[in-house]
Amino acid sequence: MIQSFRDLHVWQRSIQLSVSIYRLTKDFPREEIYGITSQMRRSAVSVPSNIAEGNGRLSTGEYRQFLGIARGSNFELQTQLEIARALGLGDSKMLEEAEGLSFEVGKMIAGMLNSIKVKRQVQQLNP
Repeated sequence: MIQSFRDLHVWQRSIQLSVSIYRLTKDFPREEIYGITSQMRRSAVSVPSNIAEGNGRLSTGEYRQFLGIARGSNFELQTQLEIARALGLGDSKMLEEAEGLSFEVGKMIAGMLNSIKVKRQVQQLNP
């Protein structure tokens, strides 16, 4: 039984994603520290942060909203990974690893959102 956001597999994997992004961007050019490096790190950290915050909210609607924000941040990160690849930034193996984690986390968030939607529909049918 899940008692904390720390028990959520999606949160755990998104923490791994954030760490992966920090490792990837560590060797980006110094002039990108306030550019793509900062953007990627903020997007990555936003994913587990919003999952945790949503889990701590009092209503399912709020939880769903924060999962949606996490989903958006993950899409933003996927875009930034694509830009980094196009610019030749970062180790290609690390880029692939981060991208794989991002896709996995995205599927997990989508599953959670779908699960909440189904529960909500069932509740409406059985008041």
